[in-house]
Amino acid sequence: MSQNLLLYQNRLGLRHQLIRLLWSIVWTLFARPLPRSVGRKWKLFVLKIFGANVDWTSGVYSSAKVYYPANLTLGANSFLAEDVNCYNVAPVVLGNNVTVSQGTYLCTASHDICDSEHKLITAPIIIEKCAWVAADAFVGMGVTIGEGAVVGARAAVFKDVAPWTVVGGNPAKFIKKRELKNE
Repeated sequence: MSQNLLLYQNRLGLRHQLIRLLWSIVWTLFARPLPRSVGRKWKLFVLKIFGANVDWTSGVYSSAKVYYPANLTLGANSFLAEDVNCYNVAPVVLGNNVTVSQGTYLCTASHDICDSEHKLITAPIIIEKCAWVAADAFVGMGVTIGEGAVVGARAAVFKDVAPWTVVGGNPAKFIKKRELKNE
């Protein structure tokens, strides 16, 4: 068996690459220099120009990296915090009132390890309403994080997370049910 990575071709094409290049330049010049959450609506406007579906009450911190804005949906009051890496080759959808904390990596793509050409494979990430992904977590392709779920700091999530549960570790495992005290 052998693998020839010289055969690998980017299936996303030249148009996609040019949009990404222009996006990187625009975000770097017109959004990234702003401190933290300053200019929230301006950054949302820039994302919208590039096709993102974002609610005006949502937010993306300046240091967050969004790979392809057209594959990003942010519900009301949902945020991508500092240094979030949103590698959204496939869609990333955040419901309402979702927090993705600093340093989190949302990864919608990988490569087929059984294919000699190492083809790109993708699947969306869906984070349902009222969920929280804590600092430095990794969320892999094809994962749905259920309503109200919490992904603990530094967790690595490769499978769906049930609603109103808390998971943590690598790989992420069930810790407990989430119950809100004031309800």
